[in-house]
Formats: sequence, structure tokens, C-alpha cells
Amino acid sequence: MSTNRIAVIDYGMGNLHSVASALEHVAPEAQVTITSERAVIEQADRVIFPGVGAIRDCMAEIRNSGFDALVPEVIASGKPVLGICVGMQALMDHSEENNGVECLGQLPGTVKFFGKNLLDEQGEHLKVPHMGWNQVSQLTDHPLWQGIENGSRFYFVHSFYVQAEKREQVVGRCHYGLDFDVALSDRNLFAVQFHPEKSHTAGLQLLKNFVNWNGRV
Repeated sequence: MSTNRIAVIDYGMGNLHSVASALEHVAPEAQVTITSERAVIEQADRVIFPGVGAIRDCMAEIRNSGFDALVPEVIASGKPVLGICVGMQALMDHSEENNGVECLGQLPGTVKFFGKNLLDEQGEHLKVPHMGWNQVSQLTDHPLWQGIENGSRFYFVHSFYVQAEKREQVVGRCHYGLDFDVALSDRNLFAVQFHPEKSHTAGLQLLKNFVNWNGRV
């Protein structure tokens, strides 16, 4: 049986070692590589596209590294790809952050600011960024949800949220003052706003599902 090669894309933005450690925990037999090398990414069986920080800085590094061309190529190849946090946001068309930033356009939709006057159901102000544990509602029976109870909690850290244009691509939603999209699926691409590597049992199960996923829904 051939080794499962998983490439974690390194463009200088992201807590890559925690992602790699979580992958190694759930798939000790896999070959997990943090890499910025095109050839390694192209030869991998599965690819993780992470990201943290401001979208302007992320997109600048993505373009400087040539990943603005490579990431779409990897997605088009049909191999399983998982976008995480700002990696998910970078896959959208456009972000409102930093006075507006054009993104990769792999998933139709916009990244929006939660706002300074975000309120809960009692009219109390909610802090932005949305940081901590929150329940995720699963909208479809996707392979990456296997073994994860609907409504399970995942860990979030973000001030901007995704609003997908194609509602059929939305497979997970969350509520924090408003309803927003936290998991999107398009064929072999799956993207999440939360951090599975920081989400204990549910997050590790999602990563394990990704490691075993063939990219088909």
C-alpha cells in the first residue's frame, strides 16, 4: 500500500505545525510535509491550505509565492483539498477586510465584517473577533462530517465571516449574532472557517475523515 502524502502549504501565514501535528496524530502512517515547493504539493495525495492573519497580507504572500496559480491547479486536479480559516476566506471571490481585497475566486462569495454593533438575542453586545467554541450545524451528509455529531463545537478565531453565493455549497453554518457559513464543499474541495486542529475530538475526527477522503461526495 502506497504512503498517503499530505502537503500543508506554507506561504508564510499560518500555524502550520499545529495542523501538521494534528494530522500526524490521526494518521501516523501518513507522510505529512509542510512545504512551499510546487513539486511536493503537486505530488501529494492531499493538500491542506491554511491561513491566519489579515487577508491582505495572506493574499500578498500567496501571490508572491505563485500559489495564486498553483492552488487552483491543485483543486482542478481532483485531489482532496482542505482550506482552513483564512485559507477558506482566500478561496472566496472578495473580502471586505483591509478596505477590500480580491481573493482566489475558487468559491463564489464574499467575506464580510461582523460589525462593531453585533448583538446577541438579548440585545447585549458581542465581542469581535468571534473567538472560542461554537456549535456548527451540519446541512448535508458530507463524508467529512462522518462520526461527528450534528451541533458539535469547534474552535473559532475571526472578525470576518463567509457569505457564500452558491447556497448548495454550504454544508455547515454557525450563529454569532447572525447566521454565517462555516463549511463549504465543492467536489474535491472542502473549506472550514474554524480550526479543526484546535477543536479536540470533533476537529481531529474531521481531519481523520479528510485523510481517508477520496475527494468524492
